[in-house]
Amino acid sequence: MAETPAQRALTAATASLVVAAACVAMFVPPLLDHTLDSVPRTVLVALALAASLLLHWVFVAIAARRLGRSVAGWLSLSVLLFPVGSVASLILLGWFRDEAEAPAAAA
Repeated sequence: MAETPAQRALTAATASLVVAAACVAMFVPPLLDHTLDSVPRTVLVALALAASLLLHWVFVAIAARRLGRSVAGWLSLSVLLFPVGSVASLILLGWFRDEAEAPAAAA
């Protein structure tokens, strides 16, 4: 089965959320001391966290648009209720994508 544009956007949003979670983990013990020992490492991890969060939200908006859903609604769910809202938006948008493909596959 070919990957749809919406599925690619959801995959990219998931990957960027995983990168953001890894960056957050760098600021939680036991990695906190190792991260804060070096100012360049701290700055690099913080910049990676900021970039991955921004990319996650952009890809959620792209996925919502490609699925014909409200971009503002899905993006606000993802931003305001972060991180639970981000995970919920990925799950629900993936579920809606599967539902949209199901009638096409049955025909």
